[in-house]
Amino acid sequence: MNTSTAAQAMPQSWLAALWKDADMLVRFALIAGLVLVGATLLAPWLSPFGPDQQSLLSRLRPPYGFEGAVAGHWLGTDELGRDILSRVLHALRVTLGIGLAGAFIGMMLGTALGILAGLRGGRLDDLIAGAIDIQIAVPFTLIALLAVAILGGDLVVLIAVLGVAGWETFARVVRGEVMKLRHQPFIEAAHVAGASRWRIAFRHLLPSLVSPLVVMFALSFSQIVLLESTLSFLGLGIRPPTASLGSMIGQGRDYMPSAPWLVIVPSLLILLLTLVVQLLGDFLRDRADIRLQHR
Repeated sequence: MNTSTAAQAMPQSWLAALWKDADMLVRFALIAGLVLVGATLLAPWLSPFGPDQQSLLSRLRPPYGFEGAVAGHWLGTDELGRDILSRVLHALRVTLGIGLAGAFIGMMLGTALGILAGLRGGRLDDLIAGAIDIQIAVPFTLIALLAVAILGGDLVVLIAVLGVAGWETFARVVRGEVMKLRHQPFIEAAHVAGASRWRIAFRHLLPSLVSPLVVMFALSFSQIVLLESTLSFLGLGIRPPTASLGSMIGQGRDYMPSAPWLVIVPSLLILLLTLVVQLLGDFLRDRADIRLQHR
């Protein structure tokens, strides 16, 4: 087997092994996740209409199959006659991007502070531990509301604010794991060999933290999606005409008695998105945990 053939076989065998080890629920999550990502990437081409294209003559029309539906609007229209399917596809891009970016920022910040506190100890550890306790004590929804109200609902500001959400969970778990691992023989041997703290952190500690980080990332992603939806529902999230799934729910709540699809469609997508991430996170956690692999 030549090099190119081997390079092609490795990802195929890895994906085949991943699929083989997954149960039916995880396989559903894999397929649903691929569909959601594909719909996100192909939203401009899959959308039958522009996300902001209005037609007041077709406002508040029900989905296809119900009385009064308009041809071409498969999921109905909103109060301005905009196509729900087109808006949902573009809103999914915004919500998914905010969730991934926010969870990544929180993971990087919390992991760095947790490793720093666990390795250095002393006053720095006390300072970081105190910041963690403060963050846990104060409901972050109130902090996010205040920050967005002051700084505005710009997309970059919103991602930065939501990225801070959940960093304390990463920091607390990572700090505890590092404090437990730093007295292990292999860490002490690295110290004796002259390895620096950062080399020990990246070379010896991070591989042992992959499993909890995967689980926390999945939880953080779901929390950020729900938090963004809450802020958008309250009118402090994504600014019109840009749509997120949460803002679509917030705008459609006044029309629920007569047009429930305005809320049902984005709500189901949020539910599916968070469910997929949770199932895949648990599955990848089991795959990355060395202790579970040797049972």
